[in-house]
Amino acid sequence: MAVKIRLARTGAKKAPYYRIVVADSRARRDGRFIEILGRYNPRTQPSTVELDVDKVNAWVAQGAQMTETVVKLLAIAQGTKEAPSTELRTSKKAAAKAEAAATAAEEAAAAPPVEETPTEVVEEAPAEAVEETPEAPVAEESAPEAADEPAEAADDAAPAE
Repeated sequence: MAVKIRLARTGAKKAPYYRIVVADSRARRDGRFIEILGRYNPRTQPSTVELDVDKVNAWVAQGAQMTETVVKLLAIAQGTKEAPSTELRTSKKAAAKAEAAATAAEEAAAAPPVEETPTEVVEEAPAEAVEETPEAPVAEESAPEAADEPAEAADDAAPAE
């Protein structure tokens, strides 16, 4: 039976998490395995590798073959290699936009300053200069007197009982 030390994927969709396992080479990737030797999380900064190096060496002594990825992870676990860190990558489109913005800023800095023409400012007239219109005098008590007279006339015209 050919035995391999390889990764078995676990974790959610688009959130990978791997086990480092010893499995029969004919078994499916995430299928039956003989023993779990460690774990690998590529989503952390830097990537997390937990590996039992003594167990790996024991299985290799018995004839187990390691995959290329497990060889790299073993080097990281032993400290001979640094864990990979994913850098933020920019897309080609974003890089082109950033480059265009940088060149526009350089051109603006290199160009002579443009003199601005002052805009015409309209000043409002001071409050003292505004003419006040005289208000029409209001007749005082004229309207109520007119209302009182018909009431008195009505009292005089009423028949006495």
